[in-house]
Amino acid sequence: MISSLIIALVLVPLLRNNGDIPPYYACEGMVVSAHPMATEAGLYVLRAGGNAFDAAIATEFALAVVFPIAGNIGGGGFAVLHTETGEIISLDYREQAPAAATKQMYLDEKGTVVPELSTRGARAAGIPGTVAGMYALHQQYGSIAWDSLLIPAIHYARFGWPLTEKEAAQLHKFHAALAHENKQASYLTRKAHYKTGEMLVNPELARTLSYIAENGKNGFYDGPVADSLVACMQQKGGLITKKDLAAYQAIWRPTLSFTEGEYTFHSMGPPSSGGIILSQLWQMTHQYPIQKWSRNDARSMQLIIEAERRAYADRATYLGDPAFVEIPVTGLTDPSYLRHRMKDFDWQMASKSAEIGAGTPMPEPDQTTHYCVADGRGNLITATTSLNGAYGSKLVVSGAGFLLNNTMDDFSIAPGIPNSYGLIGNEANAIAPGKRMLSSMTPTLVLKNNKPYLLTGTPGGSTIPTTVFQVLLNVLVYNQDMQSAVSQPRFHHQWMPDEVRFEKGSFNKQQQHTLRDKNYKLIQVAPYGRAAGIRILPDGTLEGGADPRGDDAAGGF
Repeated sequence: MISSLIIALVLVPLLRNNGDIPPYYACEGMVVSAHPMATEAGLYVLRAGGNAFDAAIATEFALAVVFPIAGNIGGGGFAVLHTETGEIISLDYREQAPAAATKQMYLDEKGTVVPELSTRGARAAGIPGTVAGMYALHQQYGSIAWDSLLIPAIHYARFGWPLTEKEAAQLHKFHAALAHENKQASYLTRKAHYKTGEMLVNPELARTLSYIAENGKNGFYDGPVADSLVACMQQKGGLITKKDLAAYQAIWRPTLSFTEGEYTFHSMGPPSSGGIILSQLWQMTHQYPIQKWSRNDARSMQLIIEAERRAYADRATYLGDPAFVEIPVTGLTDPSYLRHRMKDFDWQMASKSAEIGAGTPMPEPDQTTHYCVADGRGNLITATTSLNGAYGSKLVVSGAGFLLNNTMDDFSIAPGIPNSYGLIGNEANAIAPGKRMLSSMTPTLVLKNNKPYLLTGTPGGSTIPTTVFQVLLNVLVYNQDMQSAVSQPRFHHQWMPDEVRFEKGSFNKQQQHTLRDKNYKLIQVAPYGRAAGIRILPDGTLEGGADPRGDDAAGGF
């Protein structure tokens, strides 16, 4: 098994052409992830007879090694699944606040936010959920032995992996921050300047992953790995305890679902905001004849911007952990409510976010990475996992070799104070012991006439829901293939700050002029998000799209 894996790893291409890329096609199985070696790890499991869920586990653990800026065992995430029997469900393995967390933990004695306390170091970390999530996935739907699924990741960590040009550049960019949080040189800070193709080795993480392979969930939340994590907390002023780790559980949840015409969408509900925002955006824009307008029609762009403005205003007020706050999900996604939300939309002039605010729905009757996996049996999984910021808290657990998240910053650390993504929150997302912080992750599955049709998702913090929405528009409304859909330039509005961020190519000069004449504030930004997608064609062929913004790769057979 190991020898065949080594052969496969040698053959993995490390560089991708970022020009025009055709879709990737396969019949029996496909993996799309943020790194070619993680994609190969998932394919290795599929070829060995594993199902899509086994392959997802292998992919996730491989990303924890070869994609340390976001891949992780020290973070958490969400997944949406479709089984070969037709079951559709979501898995919440989001991080959680430690029992010692308090509402004012990032404020000084004057009530002022302490800079970087929620984003850097041990105190920024929530209880990790990734290992618990993957173990729960395996216990429920896995088909081959747990320990075999970690073989690729262990191999990568033990023997090393070659850095891509983008990875070497990111390590250089964040060297000072990583070195500041890790006074003893970690595997990420042994050098200030890494070169493309240079091998990175992490024997400490190899030992950690081997222990998890042997002991399952307990290999992370108990024993020497847990001891190392808690020792790190005690030395660096963090809050996570052995009791916190022992109490953590991944949660199976119903999907956030809605139907529009022949399509049924299944996405992630709270504590992610993604599914609700996606439902709101789709329904608000489809009140208008957007299907008749081209993708580059200024009317489409203005409509999308105004829908995004209103959806994010609702997010700031109503969304949080459903175990702690009552969320009016039905009201927020009700068609009549969403028609009312767009009534004050004026085609002649931009709305002002300061005057919009949240709506009044009827009461009830967060650096990241994404991957998609499909097998030939009808099993599908779309998953988003995160450390939150780039390299999370920047803190590597000494002796265990993994980075910790900084997802505590995804809470509302004070009313009206934006987090590192500029998102504003209020009481619904305030810090509380055991609470899960609000997320933007939007892993999404689409059925067409009740048959699986499309999987997609992306990293990108606050831009995740709008990116997923625009990818879906590209396929379902503008009839693009999966590769074209994830490659297209994007734009984003999130209510506050009141500005439209856009990638180069999103708007031509005339469109920019038209929008600015209507008082839209346009700001060009660097490319963002790294979307992944798989579409199932009528004959069963799998069509993959991997984002050219990164080293992402689609693979299959």
